[in-house]
Amino acid sequence: MSDEVLVEVSDGIAVITINRPQVRNAVNGAVARGVVAAVDELEQRKDVSVYVLTGAGGTFSAGMDLKGFLSGDFPVVEGRGFGGIAESPPKKPVVAAVEGYALAGGFEMVLSCDVVVASQEAKFGLPEPKRGLVAGAGGVMRLPRRIPYHVAMEMALTGDHYSAARLYELGLVNRVTPPGEALTAAREIAARIAANAPLALLATKRVIVESADWSREEMFAKQAKIINPVFGSKDAMEGAAAFAEKRAPKWAGE
Repeated sequence: MSDEVLVEVSDGIAVITINRPQVRNAVNGAVARGVVAAVDELEQRKDVSVYVLTGAGGTFSAGMDLKGFLSGDFPVVEGRGFGGIAESPPKKPVVAAVEGYALAGGFEMVLSCDVVVASQEAKFGLPEPKRGLVAGAGGVMRLPRRIPYHVAMEMALTGDHYSAARLYELGLVNRVTPPGEALTAAREIAARIAANAPLALLATKRVIVESADWSREEMFAKQAKIINPVFGSKDAMEGAAAFAEKRAPKWAGE
């Protein structure tokens, strides 16, 4: 990890912060590698069940560092994609906490997350065509799967900015907060996620993500391969026992 990516862990939650506020958290190679290093470590930790991804200094990310791009510093890690997550998002759930701008690659990192919390003042967009580029870090592929086709087309083709309120209406943003409170609200949602069994969280996310292209004939068989080990886990027994004994469960991640 580098100083350009900060990690704070507490109560089962890891907050990963893009720390380049002087350039609106524009993503360079160091950020991408820092995110990969953080995720690789955190995916192995049993004391972490969920991530919150955010940016320092009142903005999420203005996208790719164009000056770095011109000098050959690409914000991509092979096999992991832009920002270290766009091509291969983490296995554990990720909540985005968005203040200020989430544009271009910054918005594509948001689209790589599972839950999105945004300030009323947040702005989203894919302005790549305005710079002679294409939103190739998942933006033009993921966006029409999250919002209606014609709206996705408008966003991608105009390159304009859109408000958190509008994306909330469209179902892409889960919660809109007063300015400065996105991280607090994201932590609250993350805490509710972290209270649940780790293996169940991993399997639930995996089924939701992977089942998008499963056929009706194969869907339950493919799901069974993922979820059956969860039903035979120690945590499944603990969950049932805790319910019967009217107490909070103590998860082991096993």
